[in-house]
Amino acid sequence: MMEHHEFAILLPLVVGVGAVECTIFIHALAVATTVNVFRYEKRRGHLGAHALKNFAILALVISVAFTAHLVEIGLWAVVLVLCGEFKEFTNAYYHSAVNYATLGYGDLLLTPGWRLLGPLEATNGALMFGVSAAMVFAVIQRVLQARFEDLRS
Repeated sequence: MMEHHEFAILLPLVVGVGAVECTIFIHALAVATTVNVFRYEKRRGHLGAHALKNFAILALVISVAFTAHLVEIGLWAVVLVLCGEFKEFTNAYYHSAVNYATLGYGDLLLTPGWRLLGPLEATNGALMFGVSAAMVFAVIQRVLQARFEDLRS
């Protein structure tokens, strides 16, 4: 690629930022879905009604977040295949999952021209996990407040 060119970092940076923006959009859809499900369950009077229903609401929220992460890992894998870093999607998905989850095994490495995508994906994954944790926390907090009168403020 352009290893010796002083602007060699620009292409991976632009590609990586583009992937990050796409994952932000995917996660925004997950948050919007969560808000809509939460509002729907509240309107139906299910919020705080009984423990099993509250568990189901929480399980759904966690499932939506988890699905968003799996899709985002897949998006990064597609980027890696399109950049020519992997021929097989399965290897790209595995590599992407390791980076996104910030595990950093190092058993599959990117070429020097594209290696900036690794830390960009890891940072992206850490941020998206933070958004998911905040989303789940907010739901737990609201469910507990709806269920237990002494927790309402």
